[in-house]
Amino acid sequence: MCVPLRLVVGGQYGDAALAVYIKIAALGMRPEGCRARVATLAEYLSLSKSAVERALTQLTTAGSDGIAEVSTERKTSRDGEGESALRTVRKVNTDRELFVWLPARAATSLPPRQLRLYAVIAYAQVRRMPLSLAELRAVVRHQYGDSAGQPLGERQVQRLLDDLEATGWVTIHRRQGPRGRHAYEAHLRPLRPVLDDTAEEPTAPPAPSAPAPATPDIHDGSAPRTADGSPSRDDHRTDRLGRKDELGGGIRRRRDSGSYGPAPVENRAGDTFRAAPSDEKRSNKAAAGPYRGPGLQLSPRVWQVLEPVRPELPGISPYLLRRIGQEIGRQLSAGVGMERLTTRLLTRYSRLTAGGPATEAARRGEVGRWILGAGLPRHGCRLASCESGITWATGERCHLCANIAAAAEEARAQRPVVAEPPPDPPAPVRPPVTWLPWPPPPPDPGPEAPGPGEREQLRAAATPAAVRQALADLGAPAAIRLYGRALVLPHLATDQHDGGTPA
Repeated sequence: MCVPLRLVVGGQYGDAALAVYIKIAALGMRPEGCRARVATLAEYLSLSKSAVERALTQLTTAGSDGIAEVSTERKTSRDGEGESALRTVRKVNTDRELFVWLPARAATSLPPRQLRLYAVIAYAQVRRMPLSLAELRAVVRHQYGDSAGQPLGERQVQRLLDDLEATGWVTIHRRQGPRGRHAYEAHLRPLRPVLDDTAEEPTAPPAPSAPAPATPDIHDGSAPRTADGSPSRDDHRTDRLGRKDELGGGIRRRRDSGSYGPAPVENRAGDTFRAAPSDEKRSNKAAAGPYRGPGLQLSPRVWQVLEPVRPELPGISPYLLRRIGQEIGRQLSAGVGMERLTTRLLTRYSRLTAGGPATEAARRGEVGRWILGAGLPRHGCRLASCESGITWATGERCHLCANIAAAAEEARAQRPVVAEPPPDPPAPVRPPVTWLPWPPPPPDPGPEAPGPGEREQLRAAATPAAVRQALADLGAPAAIRLYGRALVLPHLATDQHDGGTPA
């Protein structure tokens, strides 16, 4: 069911209002809608009629923003007799307000206060927000009395969380969150069977009640429970070591030499348990020789987990086998079942042996180290129930891994695409170079022309024979420059260019 977040964290709504809203929304999905009476709703939710009526009053009353979560329409039969009202929930605008998806079964199997805590944990899990005990205290409040509206105490909230974990709807990973906080994991269905029908009594007789402690643990104590962390006030007396009156005596340091040295004993330890000489390196396997330590002892549970790799065990050193046994024991003590560990090791070993060359590489690098470093570690997200992206209890895909993959895909899709620069245009095709022939040398201009004075002397002493000789030797232009046009033109045999202007 899509539930507005204001119903979960709003102080104007009681704890029962959230359960009543979810039940009305679930019944409203039928073709005839929600026509259940108040007594029927109270029977479904294991609440009193007065509690359901108070919750309906809060849900149908418009708040300061003028919005009512539930609307009621009175119905009357044709003969005038009254019928049960038709109740409908407001459609949540998922684009403008915060909301959380909750399973309808949680409203009938969880008490209202635990249901509120479950809703907060489910919302924080989707939003990937770490939760602290103080933040959970701000959600659950006193309903009646002089303390109405005030947050509950830490002890009562911790008790509610323990009871909620016992139902199987929530798993608390203690001290596994950021900065040493608890990590809370909400499930879409309980991990163990839940008795939804409270009118049905269990077959087994109830266990006898334990005797009351000397100091009863009330549901709302004034001091926090210190079982999972340090107390709220530290004792600083251990920092002042010099005050003997507070510590009850002085501190005597141990000395291994002088008069405080240990006395010699007759039954000296064997060489196996004696320290190595100062000049001997422990890492030198050639000098150390074969292993002479205590024999290898592993529990039957460890041997059962190692059944898929039993043919490889004889080639593993006792030291690595002991470390493998310690790792398997640690995971079994943490709650990982033998079936899960065996399946994990069998799946990865099958992939390794199917590779062929990979198997030879693993054997050259010691199979024991492969089991310790790659075969036993869990792969997946931070949730302990995730096994390589699959929820081990249900076999479905882990929702947190799916959310992480979807967020990464969305971020990759929103990443701006860098346009590749256009390719460089092709180089222009240049025509082949044509080499022109070297120009011929200029004609010989002849002797340097005489000056004005020399020309006047030549023209004064010029004879027709000298002019004709100059025309034959130098040409018409040079002869005209020497003797002038008036002397040269009469001696030209044919019409030709005079070669220039008269001098």
